[in-house]
Amino acid sequence: MTAQPATTPAAALALGDDALVLAQRLGEWAGSAPVLEEEVALANIALDLLGQARILLSLVGDEDELAYLREERAFRNCQLVEQPNGDFAHTIARQLYFSTYQRLLYGALAAGDGPLAGLAGKAVKEVAYHQDHAEHWTLRLGDGTEESHRRMQQACDALWRYTGELFQPLDGLDLDTAAMERTWLDSVTAVLEKATLTVPTGPRTGAWKAGAGREGLHTESFGRMLAEMQHLHRSHPGASW
Repeated sequence: MTAQPATTPAAALALGDDALVLAQRLGEWAGSAPVLEEEVALANIALDLLGQARILLSLVGDEDELAYLREERAFRNCQLVEQPNGDFAHTIARQLYFSTYQRLLYGALAAGDGPLAGLAGKAVKEVAYHQDHAEHWTLRLGDGTEESHRRMQQACDALWRYTGELFQPLDGLDLDTAAMERTWLDSVTAVLEKATLTVPTGPRTGAWKAGAGREGLHTESFGRMLAEMQHLHRSHPGASW
């Protein structure tokens, strides 16, 4: 992916943080995924996201400083991607919700001529695999055993409230987010119904300020994840390999 001059630094920062944080969460499965094949698959998805994050953050400033030296309130990722992995069903539900959104987002950006069009054209191909992987496992778990169905439903319900933030407008991006949200709902609904799961009916925003990640307000688990991600860099400032 080739970096382009940034005319949308706020959007690049938000999208870069999304990819960076989710890459970190998926990387936590290394050594503990249900089967070896899934450990490799999740690692590959994490690497794709990390590549996206590096390009996007480099449009804003020094990618290492942005990743390792910012405080929690300076991150602009949506709250969905920072949610703990939980069991495998929670990871898959989070991935289904987010990769479906990302594919729509990058598809719209790639179709335009803005500064992120080149990156989006490459990323949308990667995200198509991410979405396919998540859909496959949603179907397998939802329409599997009684236990896998219960866990997948529980995961979909628990993460539903974080999805509304995905469609908040981003400064510098001229996108029809309302149309994207309708398409997202149709796509996710079709997958869940095929998996014999019930589409959650709870609110996708809330009075407790769900959806404030774009404003730098994050959930409790994010601070712990960030401390782990930044520990080595902060412990050895200026070190090089």
